[in-house]
Amino acid sequence: MDKTCSVNKTLSRISKKWALLILRELNDNGKKRFSVLVKEMKGISPRTLTKRLRELEKIGLISRKKFNEIPPRVEYELTKKGKELIKIVNYIELWTKKFKVK
Repeated sequence: MDKTCSVNKTLSRISKKWALLILRELNDNGKKRFSVLVKEMKGISPRTLTKRLRELEKIGLISRKKFNEIPPRVEYELTKKGKELIKIVNYIELWTKKFKVK
């Protein structure tokens, strides 16, 4: 596949470990604080979560809102672009169930 193909670029960005799980968590539960994401996503380190959140924000799939409070509070949520991607992921899940793909 051509390295400049838009599908290839997209897949390389969202196929990193934890990326789709973070998107699904935000889709299922709306806005989330960083500390809540760490607690609810068993097995992910804070460092990895930070890295994935930054990557997903950079490509416009999630938004980050920082509140000027003490202690600092940051919330993440899906953007319109992220919500559209989740629809595709959900369709793929239905497809795998329909055709019993393992």
